Amino acid sequence: MSYLRRIYRILVVALVFGYSVVEVLFKRPKTRADRAAWLSSIGNRLLRVQDITFTTIGPIPSTGAVISNHLSYVDILVHSAMRPCVFVSKIEMRSTPVLGWISMMAGTVYVARGAGGSAAKAAEGMAKGFRDGLPVVFFPEGTTGVGDEPVMPMRSGLLSQAIAAEQPVVAGFIHYELTPYDLARGKSTRNDVHWGTQTLWQHMWNFVDLHGLHVTIYFAPEPIPFTTEAVANRKIAAEEARAAVEALAVPLQGHVLGNTK
Repeated sequence: MSYLRRIYRILVVALVFGYSVVEVLFKRPKTRADRAAWLSSIGNRLLRVQDITFTTIGPIPSTGAVISNHLSYVDILVHSAMRPCVFVSKIEMRSTPVLGWISMMAGTVYVARGAGGSAAKAAEGMAKGFRDGLPVVFFPEGTTGVGDEPVMPMRSGLLSQAIAAEQPVVAGFIHYELTPYDLARGKSTRNDVHWGTQTLWQHMWNFVDLHGLHVTIYFAPEPIPFTTEAVANRKIAAEEARAAVEALAVPLQGHVLGNTK
């Protein structure tokens, strides 16, 4: 029954993607705001069909830059479902099956590390999102973790560009919680929700076997108050940003670690 259930849920996800593809080809959204709204609708559909609910604590940022820890592609669905936004992603996302095409059509800004002109292109894409009045979301950790530490070291490039653009940077922290039923079955957020080193298909096969998932995302009440030293030195800015995200996880430390076995 578990095998058949997984196949059924994968087919449902495929149908949602198929409908969304037809929708975007029919509507052909022209503006970044329209594309972001389209991605938001996809996020809500996928969360609904996969029995994923979410709660937000703190004011949801509607402008400026937004950062958070990064555990799974579900992070993107949750961030987009709560309101339209623009994502900044590493260029490798562009070649990811299905997700890459969706991200491109949603107006994602891509960054190629170490490539000439990449920083300037990312800054230009972020600036367009800021000008459109959309929150620009990115994950400074640069990769997905498995929850062994609440927040991994952060890369400084995009943070420095947001600071240089004089945009507020709001910290967020994402926490996943399984149902008691799945916990009793030996499921864990570490193996079945957090992406880590699994391939996309391996992760999806594990993920669709879950019987519901609840996501809580905490937002800081105010933007990160970067020090003068951080404004001048992007490495210090990355450290202060990591501390701001970690501060949101402090009340959950024991619970988070207890649910990631």
